[in-house]
Amino acid sequence: MMEKSIHHNDIPLESMSSDRQMESIYRGRSLRKLLLLILLLILLIITAGAAITKGSATVPLQELWAMMTGAGADEMNVYIVREVRLPRVLMSVVTGISLAAAGTIMQALLRNPLADPFTLGVSSGAAFGAALAIVAGTSVFGMNLVHSGPWLIAFNAFLFGCLAVGVVYGIARMKNSSTTVLLLAGVAIGQLFSAGVSALKYFSNNDALKDLIIWLMGGFWGSGWHVLEILLPLSAFALLVLMKYAWDLNALISGEEVALTLGVKVKHIRWVCLVTVTLLASTTIAFTGIIGFIGLVAPHISRMIIGTDYRYLLPCSCLIGALLLLTSDTVARLLLTPIEIPVGIVTSFFGAPFFIYLLVKKRREYWT
Repeated sequence: MMEKSIHHNDIPLESMSSDRQMESIYRGRSLRKLLLLILLLILLIITAGAAITKGSATVPLQELWAMMTGAGADEMNVYIVREVRLPRVLMSVVTGISLAAAGTIMQALLRNPLADPFTLGVSSGAAFGAALAIVAGTSVFGMNLVHSGPWLIAFNAFLFGCLAVGVVYGIARMKNSSTTVLLLAGVAIGQLFSAGVSALKYFSNNDALKDLIIWLMGGFWGSGWHVLEILLPLSAFALLVLMKYAWDLNALISGEEVALTLGVKVKHIRWVCLVTVTLLASTTIAFTGIIGFIGLVAPHISRMIIGTDYRYLLPCSCLIGALLLLTSDTVARLLLTPIEIPVGIVTSFFGAPFFIYLLVKKRREYWT
């Protein structure tokens, strides 16, 4: 028996068999994860199709099929689908993907389950920028770089979102980029900008106050092809950058010391990823307003169903985030038709209870 356990290259047969079994198990698990991602993608396409057909005016499925095949369809239905609902559905999907990706990466970089696009002050900075544009009708330091209202709001939100994160980064660098300092600085800067928003609310007139409150609730009223022309390529580029570092993020969640011993350039990856997710989140928020809980909840749901390997976790979080936000927006449109509820209210209604459920019921491994 001993002779059978040794082969001609001095490698134990039991070891080779064990390696093959491990490889087989690894391939099997990878295949299951890929199938899960494909199923989520199919579910997202079905949900998007349903969202396009439903609304104050229902578009029959036959009409939708006729548009896709070029068989001819009612002109009014064509206009509703192409100019109103399709841009809005795509905007919901892109926003969900962006917020979920930003939350997933921030939780990995900061090794904190509460990190999301708003932890580092992105939302508070963007809200202050939007409030300044709505109430004062101007950009930073009085520069009128853009002239139309929605673009002024978007520009200011983006500018101040990036400014908030830049200040947080600067404070953290003074303390050797400590994660704890980064989080605490984010909370402090967020509170500072929130105080600025409160002050602008106090001094605004009734019309400006109404516009400001609606923007802060979040929604897709300003969706259109002109916005998607900016968001689609930017989001695609940012996701490619983040996917490039998926292996390094797998090492980083085990701790900086472990990652450094594996040859991971921790500081370089941290800064590149943080700048990328800041750009991703602040650009999205600039056009949609404040939409909470997607970046916080989607990564946790994804970890529960696909694990912590960032090669699969990141695309899974993106699909879950898109599904959550698209479903929320459809509910917001249909629940009290023709009155539309801000989607930020819907995401808060399902996001807060779900997060409390995770806090109370789930084990610690879901947070890491």
